[in-house]
Amino acid sequence: MSKALPSKDTIKRRTIKRMKELGVYKVQYTQLIDVFSDMLHQYNYLTNEFEESGYQVMIETEKSDGKKSPILATLENLRKDIGVYSDKLMLNPKSNNSGVKKEPPKQSAFAQFLNQSGSG
Repeated sequence: MSKALPSKDTIKRRTIKRMKELGVYKVQYTQLIDVFSDMLHQYNYLTNEFEESGYQVMIETEKSDGKKSPILATLENLRKDIGVYSDKLMLNPKSNNSGVKKEPPKQSAFAQFLNQSGSG
């Protein structure tokens, strides 16, 4: 019961579209976007595999009664890497705040008076 997963190209196009919408896209980011798209594709694929395995968290080995599933370990690493790349591409609210223009703080009435009178 595999789900239809978006292709790497689809992920790349969506990423570029979102970056353009946020006003952070530059053609120089192409290589980063390629790596990011590849990681998201892998993440989607492995998430599907993990789901089909019944979310098997532990597997038995010859040396132990159980260790973390390789798929789960890979998913955890991909999550971290995807977070790092999405920060670099300014796709997260945290990383994108640097591009948000904030209004300058309003001056108090006293500061306005000083500026107008030439004392400030």
